[in-house]
Amino acid sequence: MPAPTQGQDSEGNLPWLYAGRAIRSFATAFLTVVFPLYLARQHLSSTTVGAVLTAGSFLGAGLVAAVGIVGDRIGRRPVLIGVGLLGVLGALALAGSTNVAVAAVASGLGGIGRGGGAGSGGAFGPFFPAEQPLLAASVPPAQRTRAFARLGLLGVLAAAAGSLVAGLPAALHDLGLSVDAGYRLVFVLGALCSLVVVLVSLPLREPRPSRSSQGAGSAALAAEAAAEEGPTTGAAHQGSAGQGSPGGLSTRQLIGRLGLTNALNGFGFGFLGPLLTYWFHVRFGVGSAEVGLVFTVVNLLSALPYLGADRLTARLGAVRTVAVTRGLSVLLLIGMAPAPTFAIAAVLLTLRTVANSLGIPARQSYTMGVADERRRGTVAALGTLPSMVTSSISPVVGGAIMGAFVDIPIVGAAVFMGANTLSYYLAFRHAPPPEEQGRPARAALRRSEEG
Repeated sequence: MPAPTQGQDSEGNLPWLYAGRAIRSFATAFLTVVFPLYLARQHLSSTTVGAVLTAGSFLGAGLVAAVGIVGDRIGRRPVLIGVGLLGVLGALALAGSTNVAVAAVASGLGGIGRGGGAGSGGAFGPFFPAEQPLLAASVPPAQRTRAFARLGLLGVLAAAAGSLVAGLPAALHDLGLSVDAGYRLVFVLGALCSLVVVLVSLPLREPRPSRSSQGAGSAALAAEAAAEEGPTTGAAHQGSAGQGSPGGLSTRQLIGRLGLTNALNGFGFGFLGPLLTYWFHVRFGVGSAEVGLVFTVVNLLSALPYLGADRLTARLGAVRTVAVTRGLSVLLLIGMAPAPTFAIAAVLLTLRTVANSLGIPARQSYTMGVADERRRGTVAALGTLPSMVTSSISPVVGGAIMGAFVDIPIVGAAVFMGANTLSYYLAFRHAPPPEEQGRPARAALRRSEEG
């Protein structure tokens, strides 16, 4: 009797992983809004606020790397529990202290004050290098993209609900409570959410991959492809795929290519993310209320693409899905620069985010599919680190240029995200994930049989 695959053995993980993502996204949504306002409430200068956010970003980047590497060594479940406990401590520290150094450390180690942007599905912060490998190991390869799509869908919907909590300090102030007390209550709520994340991580089961295996289900898929393609092509596939990962790329090659493409995307996101609200204000004279309404609509509508992401990926393949959806999102982004009205620019932003969201599950699933199963956390962490660094650089550059060229946030984002789209396709077009290997041969066989 054959041994069960990891997907069969760990399907009970899915409800707990989905619950953990939803709770984290809910908390991240309001903490990302509240934390900078809390810093401003402490009468800190803009320079000090920037220093706190930058310090927190670098601490967070170090934590991401540690989670990926340590998770591959000792297991992802204990790492998820540990990061959840850090979130509890970070939020409680903010609730109990106004010290600037405490705020910076709590932000970095607790993952507080930073989010992945509208439509990201909560795929951000120190959890993902442990969460993504665990999810990939909990489902068969053919169902991996669908699982990532559901994870993102729940994250987006939870984030839309969580954003409403950001108004809690003002609402409590209207009821007679001080604004500072309102902020402290919000941080306590964040700590409670992190505690719940710890609790839903406890039931997770994590079968460890054997040292001789390279990926869950990849051997079976390779054998199937070899049988259908014949002895010659099957051997060629096996030779390319055995170089360290199911996709034929060594771990070092995979991290290098992901690092390059993600660095370009980080530059683009850095131009767009922090400066977008300011661009709307300068370009169209709108305030936070109008922009906030747009972002709420964007978050809600960006949930829809996750429902069809797995079907599109099944039709186009993972790499083409990422390239097509990102290419479309770049074109829509370029259209925002000459938009004559705020309404048109807002519609284009919404469509751009919807298109980009359509490729997020495919990208996450692809990375986990082609990575050596024993190194998935390391790949997720180190492949993303360059984007975390570059996204911290471009806001300074964009802000300096805006005085002379107001559309630099849009144009700069489009240029780097366009470069990311092209480089991603060129880097991975010949390295399909295990579930797509042998697809052309199977299609040709069906056509010959039908003929």
